[in-house]
Amino acid sequence: MADLVACLSTGKGSWVEVAKLINNEKWDNVYLVTNDFGKEKFSADKEVKFVLVDVNKGMESMKQSIMGALKEKISGDIAVNFVSGSGKEHMALFAALMHLGVGIRIVAAADSDVKEL
Repeated sequence: MADLVACLSTGKGSWVEVAKLINNEKWDNVYLVTNDFGKEKFSADKEVKFVLVDVNKGMESMKQSIMGALKEKISGDIAVNFVSGSGKEHMALFAALMHLGVGIRIVAAADSDVKEL
């Protein structure tokens, strides 16, 4: 299949959307960009790898953390979801993925399926 990279942070009901994305598709790997709270509290039926960021340190720091965690782990086209989190987190993730040179497909959960937007 492909790898899924998703933000897991703030937003009412957004963790449910992320859980649906994880469970409704067979992913090679799932990477969740989150903070310590998200790593501690989020649970999924499938294995996920957490990419920890500190939202208080700014976008450049978050971008570097994401790049360091994903470098040499993702390649080709990956599925990305931004439903959870803030614009600051989304920009850091998008910038990191662009710098890593991967192709992105924006995906969203739809009932019991995953749709590419």
